[in-house]
Amino acid sequence: MDIKSPALVLGLAALAGASPAAAQDTGDWVWQLTPYVWATGIDGDITPFTGAPTVSFDSSFSEVLKDLDAAFFLSGYARRDRFVLLGDLSYSASSKEGVVPPGAPATGKLEQTSLTLAAGYRVVAEDGLALDLLAGARHWRIKGSVDVPLAGLSASPTLSFTDPIIALRANVQIAPQWSAILYGDIGGFGVGSERTGQVVATVNYQLRDDVFLSAGYRALSLDYRDGGTRIDATMSGPIFGATWRF
Repeated sequence: MDIKSPALVLGLAALAGASPAAAQDTGDWVWQLTPYVWATGIDGDITPFTGAPTVSFDSSFSEVLKDLDAAFFLSGYARRDRFVLLGDLSYSASSKEGVVPPGAPATGKLEQTSLTLAAGYRVVAEDGLALDLLAGARHWRIKGSVDVPLAGLSASPTLSFTDPIIALRANVQIAPQWSAILYGDIGGFGVGSERTGQVVATVNYQLRDDVFLSAGYRALSLDYRDGGTRIDATMSGPIFGATWRF
């Protein structure tokens, strides 16, 4: 199918949670909310359902953005002493028109929601360095549709699965108002997907006591197999966010 699947791509891009600022060292809960954007490009292969053609793609961010209908990304982070919580909500919807052999018009659409939740412990808390070890889960719901009117083909498969994940998050102070976040997770283990992994690196500037701006790079991969459905994709690109701490 000549639907190069930026729609399917962006649906997989659920950010598994690196928030761009460290909580203050107090005995009270400190909370952070971070709306963000991810200028991701995509490459990989997708077979949406049994009997469907495998879609291979290598799309830049501009190609992904062209087919995007809607998107919303929000992450959260909280800490009290050494106990930490992390969450991320991701939603996107996209569509594309194309043709399938021997030239029949086709339309593909995808809507995805993902939710990541993790909890952990601050194993290192030193001047200029904080290191959190976390474990949790990422739930995916991906609904796609393919319509080929001339062939009488119409299908709307829905995938819903949950991946266990383990994660490591480091916050490094590099100057009075500057810090860096390094985050990595790995999961799946054949429970939901075969494998999922992510790395995020951001540089963060403290604009005010309760506001931070972030810029960096992120890469997320997924290998999912179930019957005739296969998703093997990698998303990567710059990431930008703003954090409110309260």
